[in-house]
Amino acid sequence: MRSGQARRALAEVDPLDLAVYRAVADTRTPALDMALARLSQAANYSRISIGLALVLALAGGRNGTRAALRGMASVGVTSAVANLAFKPLMRRRRPDRKGLFMAGRPRIRMPTTRSFPSGHTAAAFAFATGAGRELAWTRPPLYALAGLVGYSRVHTGVHYPLDVIAGALAGVALGELVGASIDRTAYIRPPR
Repeated sequence: MRSGQARRALAEVDPLDLAVYRAVADTRTPALDMALARLSQAANYSRISIGLALVLALAGGRNGTRAALRGMASVGVTSAVANLAFKPLMRRRRPDRKGLFMAGRPRIRMPTTRSFPSGHTAAAFAFATGAGRELAWTRPPLYALAGLVGYSRVHTGVHYPLDVIAGALAGVALGELVGASIDRTAYIRPPR
């Protein structure tokens, strides 16, 4: 980005959003940097959710299979809505890491899509919501993992915090919508 474009892009960002992004960017965390970069990359294409769905389906019996299917249905709908509807409509630029980010921190490749909302975060929260509707005990660990995925997107410099918050809200809302739709169209026993 040229300096004029970079200034315009920063002008589009809420001051609080930018301040939180800068605080994360300026904080030295060598013990976390590589782990969060790997987590962020592992969440590409919902690979973490797919892996968790396989574990639930193989080890969780009938309820685990239903949780996996609900989770993946939620991911599919959420990913489509976030990436095909929200991002093109919002057209928010990605952060300019060059002038804002601490040198030496492991970085991931900057995505070419728009920034708002975070699709990785939306998909992770959608999976947690969908699977958690079937197996309530999975909610806390899945939401914690989804929160880490969201934070990793800010930590690696590819999203502003507001992108992640919007992604989390979209993921939960769309995951609930998918779950309600499944409940209305098919008989599914309540979780044990």
